[in-house]
Amino acid sequence: MTGSAEGAERTPGRLAALLIDASAEAISAAGGYAGGVYLRSSTPGLLRLAVLEGLPGPLFRPWWRLHADRPFPVADAYRLGVEVVLPNATETMRRYPQFAAGLPFQFGSVYVPVPGDSTVFGVLTVLRPSATDATELLPVRERMARLAEELGAALEKLAHGDTSTVSWEGGPLCVRPPAGRAPSGRLGRFTWDPVTGRVTADDRLNLVLGRAAEESDGSAEAFARAVAPGDAERVLAALREAAGGRPPALPLYARAADGALRLVEVWGPYDDPARSGVRAVRGVVLEPGPGTVADAAADLLPDGVFCLDRVGTVVYANPRAAALLRRPRTELLGRPLWEGVPWLNQPAVEDHLRGALLSPDPVHFHVRRPSDPGRESAARPFGGDWLALSLYPGPDLLTCTLRPGHRMTDSPSGPPEALGVPETAGTPSLAPLYRPIVLAIALTEAVTARQVSAVVMRELLPAFGGRRLAIYLLQERHLFLAWEAGFPKGFLAPFDGVGLEERLPGVETLTSGRPLFFDSMQQLADAYPGIPLDATEGARAFLPLIASGRPVGSCILGFDRPRSFSTEERTVLTAMAGLIAHALEKARRYESEAALARGLQQALLPRRLSQHPLMETAGRYLPGTQGMEVGGDWYDVITAGDGIALVIGDVQGHGVQAAATMGQLRTAVRAFAVGDLPPDEVMSGTNRLLIDLDSGLFASCCYIRLDPVTGIARAAVAGHPPPLLRRPDGRTHVVDLSGGVVLGVDPQADYPVAELRMEPGAVVALYTDGLVERPGVDIDDGISALRVALARAGAPAARAGGRALAGVADRLTAKARHTADRPDDIALLLATRRITPLRRK
Repeated sequence: MTGSAEGAERTPGRLAALLIDASAEAISAAGGYAGGVYLRSSTPGLLRLAVLEGLPGPLFRPWWRLHADRPFPVADAYRLGVEVVLPNATETMRRYPQFAAGLPFQFGSVYVPVPGDSTVFGVLTVLRPSATDATELLPVRERMARLAEELGAALEKLAHGDTSTVSWEGGPLCVRPPAGRAPSGRLGRFTWDPVTGRVTADDRLNLVLGRAAEESDGSAEAFARAVAPGDAERVLAALREAAGGRPPALPLYARAADGALRLVEVWGPYDDPARSGVRAVRGVVLEPGPGTVADAAADLLPDGVFCLDRVGTVVYANPRAAALLRRPRTELLGRPLWEGVPWLNQPAVEDHLRGALLSPDPVHFHVRRPSDPGRESAARPFGGDWLALSLYPGPDLLTCTLRPGHRMTDSPSGPPEALGVPETAGTPSLAPLYRPIVLAIALTEAVTARQVSAVVMRELLPAFGGRRLAIYLLQERHLFLAWEAGFPKGFLAPFDGVGLEERLPGVETLTSGRPLFFDSMQQLADAYPGIPLDATEGARAFLPLIASGRPVGSCILGFDRPRSFSTEERTVLTAMAGLIAHALEKARRYESEAALARGLQQALLPRRLSQHPLMETAGRYLPGTQGMEVGGDWYDVITAGDGIALVIGDVQGHGVQAAATMGQLRTAVRAFAVGDLPPDEVMSGTNRLLIDLDSGLFASCCYIRLDPVTGIARAAVAGHPPPLLRRPDGRTHVVDLSGGVVLGVDPQADYPVAELRMEPGAVVALYTDGLVERPGVDIDDGISALRVALARAGAPAARAGGRALAGVADRLTAKARHTADRPDDIALLLATRRITPLRRK
C-alpha cells in the first residue's frame, strides 16, 4: 500500500481506515453479518482481500486472492463494473457454481464495484441473510452503491491523481463487525499521542482500571501495565501497529491482575480534534465484569459450552468445555479457537465453522479427540473416542456445545466415521481446503488443453501452495510439453519429447500409474542420480494423467520449499490428476472436431470478394474462442447487375449446424443478388427459405445494393445492427434504418428499403454484434465506440491501386484479435468509393 509523496507515511493507515469504515457502514446498511473490500494489487488482474469484517481470516484463506477473470461474483463486479446481487444460495449456485461449491451455505451476498474517475479500485461486498429474490435488496443496492461511490472518491483523493498507488498487497485486515447490541459490562475510552507518548484516559476507563487519573504518569507503558500486567507487551505492540497505520488483528483480549478478561480495541491514527496537526491513536477497554448471571448458570451445566465471537476468538468457556477440550480455561479465553485447541485445527472442522458463521441454521457434527497418553489402554485407546459438537449461530456470538460422542442419539449428525482424523494432531492438511468439486466444475468449462492447463494453474496450485506447473501429453510413445509455468526459462526444454523408455519421474509416474512425491530436491536427486535440477530446494509431485485406463500424460507440481505430503493430500492430488486427465482427453477430442468444423467454415466463407474499378472492399472474420470456435457469421460482396451488393449476416448459435445454415443462406442471398432483385425481395426470399429449411435457427442480415457510379445505395435490414457511414471529412454516423424482424421467424415479414448516398472517399462499415457487444455493456455503447474508432481511423487512400482500407479493417479489429476470450464470432465488411477509378490491366 502506497500513497503520494505528500503523506506517504500516513497513506497505509488512512487507506486501512477508509476501507474498514466503508466495510462497517456497508454491513450496517445491508443488514449483513460480514463483509469486506477487495482491492486490486500490483499484480495485473489479481484482486486481494484488503479487509474482512465479521469473519475469521484463517477460515477463509482460499478467498484472500482472486483473479479478475475467474467466474466469481467479485471478479465480475470488478471486471465489468456492475453490481452483482445474489439474494440466496439457489441464485448463487445458478449463476456462480464454482463459488457456490466452495461455500455451499445458506446466505445472500451483494458485490458493488468501487469506482474512481478513470478506473475501478476494487469491490465492496457484504454477506447477509438469504432473501426471496433480488427485488427485496433494491434499497440495499442503492445504499451500497452510494457507499462505494463515496469510498471511490476518497481513494481518488488519497491517490492525488496517481490511482495506481492505491493497491493492496498481503493478507487482509481481520476486524470485528459492528456490535448488534450494546456491550454489557464497563467500558472506557483512551487516546494515545505517539509523538509525546502520553495516554489520556476518560473517567470511566480509570474506573475500569481501578485508579484515579492522577495516579498514572500518563506513559504508554504504565497504561499497558494497568490494563494487562501479564500482557503489557501485547497492548504496546497493538498501539505501535495502529500508530504505524496498520491496525492489529482485532480483537485483542488481555488479562487484568485478578485474571479477568478484558477486550482492548485500537484504531488510528486519526487527526486529534483538540490539537491541530496531531495524529493520535484512539481505543476502548471493555471489562465484561466478574461474571454475569448467564455465565454463572452455564458454568454449572453438565455439557460443555463455549462461545466464539464473529472473528473466531473464544470469549467464554465453562469448566466442562475446558475439561472435554483438555485445555485450561486460561488458555482458551482470548485466543482463536484453532490456537486455543490446536487439534481442532483440521479442515473438516473449519468447514463446519464456516457453515455456522455463514448460515442461520445450527450445525452438528462429530470430531475425534487425539490420544491422551495418560488414559490410553490396550482395550480402548483414548484416541478412539469422539465428541459431539453443535454450533448455534447468533448475531454477535457463535455458541458451541459439546458432549462425549457416545451420546449420539442426542445429535442429528451422521456416524462419527464421517469425519476422519488428521494424521498428526495440530498439523492440518492443506488438501481439503480445496474442494475437488470446485476443480471439477471449473474443468467442465475448459474445452482446450490450454484452458485445462490454465484452470489447473489457477485453481489447484494455490490450494496446495505450489508455484510451478508442467503438463506433458503423450503422443506416439513420447511425452511433449503442453504447458509450463514458474520454471526457469528453458529448463524443461531437454525433457520435451522424451520417450517412454527414459528413466525420469515424469515418465515413470505414467508408465507405472503411481504418483511420485519428493519432499525436497535432494530426495529427488537421490532417487534419480544425475537428473537436472533447478535452483530451488522445494518439493515435487509427479502425477500420472490416466483417463478410463488410457494414458494421457503426466503433471508436475513444484514448490518453493521442502514439505511433506500427508496421506490425505496424496489421495486428493491423485484424484485431481484423474479429473485433469479426463478433461485433457475431452479437450483432445474437441480440438480434433473443432479442426474439422473450422475447415467447413473456411470453405463456406468467400475466398475473394467481387471487385469493381470504382470500389474497394475489405473483410475480416474472427471466430469466437469459446465452444467450437465456429459460428454463423458471414459477409460477402456480390456483382449485382451494373452495381455491387454488400452483405453481412449472423446465424444464431455456434457449431457445425450454425455454419452449415450460414452456407445455405449465403448461397441463397448470392443467387438473389446475382439476379439483381431489390433489397426487400432479397430479404423476403431468404427469410422464406430459412423457414422452409426448418432448422430451428434464425438469422440477422444487412443487405446494401450500391451503384458505384452515382453512389446511390439502397439497403434493407433484418434484425441486424445498423451500418456506419464515414464521410470524406471524417464525420461518422450511424445509418438509421427501419428494418424488419430477423430471418426465420415470420413468413409474412416486410423489410423496408432505405436509400443513402456514398460520396467518393466515404466508407460504409457493416459488422456483426460480436464486434460491439460485451457482457454488462449496452450494445449502443459498443456501436458508439466503433463509430468513434472508424472516425479516428483516418480516410483510406482510395486512389487508384490503394489498399489502405485493409489497414482500416485491421485497426478496427485489432483489440478483438488480441483478446484471448472472445465469446462470439466477429465479422466486419468495409467498402469505399474510389476517388480515382482503378485502371484495368
